Amino acid sequence: MARSSTRPHYNLTFAVLLLGVGAFSLLQSLVVPVLPTLTEQLDTTQDTATWLMTGYLLSASVATPILGRIGDKAGKRRMLIVTLVALAAGSALAGFSDSIGPMVVARVIQGVGGAVVPLAFGIIRDEFPAAKVRSAVGVTAALTAVGAGLGLILAGPIVDHLDYHWLFWAPMILICAAAIATYLFVPESPVRTPGPINWGAALLLSIWLVALLLGVSKVSSWGWGSLRTAGLFATALFFFGYWFLVEARSKAPLIDMAMMRIPAVWTANLVALLLGIGMYTSMTFMPQLVQTPEHLAGYGFSASVTQSGIYMLPMTAGMFVLGVLAGPLAARFGSKRVLITGSLITIAPFAMLVAGHDHAWQIYTASALIGLGLGLAFSAMSAIVVEAVPPAQTGAASGMNANIRTIGGAIGSAMAASILSSGVTAAHPFPQDSGYTNTFWFLTGSAVLAAAAAFAIPAVKRGRSDQSVGSPRRAMASR
Repeated sequence: MARSSTRPHYNLTFAVLLLGVGAFSLLQSLVVPVLPTLTEQLDTTQDTATWLMTGYLLSASVATPILGRIGDKAGKRRMLIVTLVALAAGSALAGFSDSIGPMVVARVIQGVGGAVVPLAFGIIRDEFPAAKVRSAVGVTAALTAVGAGLGLILAGPIVDHLDYHWLFWAPMILICAAAIATYLFVPESPVRTPGPINWGAALLLSIWLVALLLGVSKVSSWGWGSLRTAGLFATALFFFGYWFLVEARSKAPLIDMAMMRIPAVWTANLVALLLGIGMYTSMTFMPQLVQTPEHLAGYGFSASVTQSGIYMLPMTAGMFVLGVLAGPLAARFGSKRVLITGSLITIAPFAMLVAGHDHAWQIYTASALIGLGLGLAFSAMSAIVVEAVPPAQTGAASGMNANIRTIGGAIGSAMAASILSSGVTAAHPFPQDSGYTNTFWFLTGSAVLAAAAAFAIPAVKRGRSDQSVGSPRRAMASR
């Protein structure tokens, strides 16, 4: 079927991008609250089942910046279609899987879908009128968090009324629709980054990211003092330094170190790391807290998987509402102020949970405040990065920002798992209640540091995002 020779309206393009981003976001978290169920259904151990998340995070961390850079060079629409097809293939394999091995492979393939987000940001930057870019980026960024929250809510009903295979079949249907719609309705961007792909830098990036995330994912079982843990962290540090030098000296870097040193970019990435700790850790361990059987552990709410999703509903609603409002608020007050406000809001719920987490209203209130803060912060943060870099580097810059958020989530989850596992014994298989208190202290500290980093972000010149480079609509509007 031939595509239309005229460029579709940007609102149609936006709808297609949101469909793809939303389907990918669901897959991030659908397996989190049902890991115990999958462990039983796939006849495996808990440590092995965690590779359903670890494998996904590793793959996403490696693929996101690389495919974002390829999209900047070879065409964002083309790479978006490739990414969606890979995501659908991974979902199909997972849907057919009845054992842990093929499903872990499927999750690794799904991780390639992480590139959907930076590619969508790049298309928005290239295709939308300048006045609409900030709002569209904000809504898209918020949807990544909202989709992850919806995954926590929908996982229980899907498993209860269908079976675990539909955790992958349902998003696959949306992904296939998004891939077809992208082919038909998303125009190819004329903006290109010249130069070859630095595959050596891509390999070095992959090595240090895999070593880092593998180390943090295994620290709860190996321990911080393990030689294997230390060896992986040392490997990550060595290859990070080597990668940094290679990229800094390259004429065609995978990640432009000059771009990464832009004050607005590196400070926004620091905020992404710290808020990623809060988002992914809370999404992982708050459902675990409410699912804990009170009669056995002395705390918790004995919630089912479906009920634990309801506890997280205020978070999802908050991320959606404030994510949508973040664009207009940023246009009026500036993205930095919105980011600061969102970061400050996230401090309150974690501090509140330190004080007490034994009543349902405390969980609901904290969930809502976390959603409000993250909805504002992630939308504004993405807009800051997009505004701060040239149009040709949007994919690489936004991909690295999303990647750093994922790395933060992996580090935070590993830290929290280490804190919680300290009191677990064969006689008492549940974490001590004090372990959750200490975890919320950890998240409070991370939120405080994120707010401090947000204050340090310099103001981005408004004119930068209004350039007409590469955008047919902007070029026509400037004539």
